[in-house]
Amino acid sequence: MPHPRRWPAYKLRISIESQKDEPLGADRAISMLDGMLWRAALVSAPLLFAILLVGVIISIVQVATQVQEMTLTFVPKLIVATLVLVFLGSWMMRQVSQFAEALFLSIPSLVN
Repeated sequence: MPHPRRWPAYKLRISIESQKDEPLGADRAISMLDGMLWRAALVSAPLLFAILLVGVIISIVQVATQVQEMTLTFVPKLIVATLVLVFLGSWMMRQVSQFAEALFLSIPSLVN
């Protein structure tokens, strides 16, 4: 069975592995924070964009038909969010766990 294709994340500007011998300074802390924010944005983007797309489509349909029902927007968004999490949840968890693993492995290098 072939290895599942990984996201070409170009390491998402996270340079935890390359800074193993440096003590924790402001530059390294900001680099870790930058990597964490980029990873969070990457992981949350598919879910947010799918919900946004469904919301815009439902809004256009509501404007065209003049049906203003609140549950008409909530239920499809909930269904789409569930489907996105079912199909991309493992990839999302893999991204977060890889970042956490790299972060935990860098802890020994933080102590002088």
